[in-house]
Amino acid sequence: MTFAMLQRRHFLITVACATSCAPVWAQADGLALLGQFLQQVKSGRAQFSQVVTSVPKNGQPPRTRTSSGVLEFSRPGRFRFVYKKPFEQTLVADGQTLWLHDPDLQQVTARPQTQTLAATPLALITSATQLSGLQADFQLQPETVRDGLQWVRATPKRADGQIRHALAGLRAAEKGPELVVLEVLDALGQRSVLTFSAFEINPVLKADAFVFQPPAGTDVIRP
Repeated sequence: MTFAMLQRRHFLITVACATSCAPVWAQADGLALLGQFLQQVKSGRAQFSQVVTSVPKNGQPPRTRTSSGVLEFSRPGRFRFVYKKPFEQTLVADGQTLWLHDPDLQQVTARPQTQTLAATPLALITSATQLSGLQADFQLQPETVRDGLQWVRATPKRADGQIRHALAGLRAAEKGPELVVLEVLDALGQRSVLTFSAFEINPVLKADAFVFQPPAGTDVIRP
């Protein structure tokens, strides 16, 4: 399974909250809230749900797929996505390698992390620690408030990338701004919407949280 296939199937993302400065942030736009999130949230843990909507074909209505799991991350550059439903799958970035483990296929795919993630929505969460870091790969633009959230549109500067744009929905909460929703439209027109709950801000994570060891008997593919 290629990483492009994975993105069409499970477009990933995460959520974060910042520390208490709500009286100031409540008046900020989405771009300012995103900047505060990048600066303040160094690590996190959250539950996520994901709905992927396919492109309609042959006059048929679009199909949707729903999945859920748990995310842990430590910025910059490390995360673990564990999909639990409807089937298990694990994606781990250890700072150098991106590991994808599919137990059903008994297969692990390992790719160089820097070549894979820079221009994907995962960079919104795991790579940058300030807006200028994201602006190297994305055009960032505040959007109109909707659904009680302030939004930022992130459009990759590379025209040949795997996504058209991502929309990050944020809100100012009591403890600071929260990244609540990430909508991703990929190059094929497929839409993925991730929402997050039970988010823990800057938790103490296990030392081996982002260490991945391929299980015995698993095929390891290095494209």
